[in-house]
Amino acid sequence: MKNKQTQHLEIINLPSACYNPSHEQRLLTPMKKWYFISPLILQKLIWIPTNIILRFFGRLEIRGMENLKGLDSPVIFACNHTSELDPFFVPASLPFFSSFSPIFYTSRESKFYVNSGWRKHFYGGTFFKAWGSYPVHVGLHDYEKSLAHHLELIRHGGSLCIFPEGRTTHDGNIQPAKGGVAYLAYTTGAVIVPVRIGGVFRFSAKDLFMRRCHLSITYGKPMRFPSGLNIEPALDDFKTYANEIMGEVGKL
Repeated sequence: MKNKQTQHLEIINLPSACYNPSHEQRLLTPMKKWYFISPLILQKLIWIPTNIILRFFGRLEIRGMENLKGLDSPVIFACNHTSELDPFFVPASLPFFSSFSPIFYTSRESKFYVNSGWRKHFYGGTFFKAWGSYPVHVGLHDYEKSLAHHLELIRHGGSLCIFPEGRTTHDGNIQPAKGGVAYLAYTTGAVIVPVRIGGVFRFSAKDLFMRRCHLSITYGKPMRFPSGLNIEPALDDFKTYANEIMGEVGKL
């Protein structure tokens, strides 16, 4: 029987602690993989207009950028989920020539959006995949199978933005996290960066253009699994670690 893990995730202070792909993996550079190309193009095309809108109308404030210094892709950005627009905020808050570009995402399978009206064409359609979003296969009770796309993306050098709560918050507070984010970090060795998105819960287009929205994006200190874990965490352990990550998000 597997013992419960009692160790906590480590806060990283030195860039040398970040994940470094093997030589073979580094040869698989982003531009040599076709699925890196369309997200890179789309995210760069939308970066300028998004920044103009968010910085002028949304009064965008970015904090904690010093915590990203010295880190190389792949990185897992673990964010709270307050708005349907959250996937646009992280790439918009990073420099245009960020080494983390393009950023990939987790999403629900297309069948989840069948009864979502116009959203089914956006969230479960071609655009969302072109943007860099790949579905999590739910109901399998097997992280390796559920997150197969994202394991491959990280191993090939892609950074991932994930919302461990699994859905947008209904009351503005951080909800219990699912364990996938911890499994990805444990399996690939990638560094986790907690990210807090603030000021957009239940905001409207009117609030934005009336400049009533004060959007903030805060990057926390990187985290990783501690060295010396000689017993693979159980499913419940991954959920515990995921909630520890979101606890750090809540402190930002």
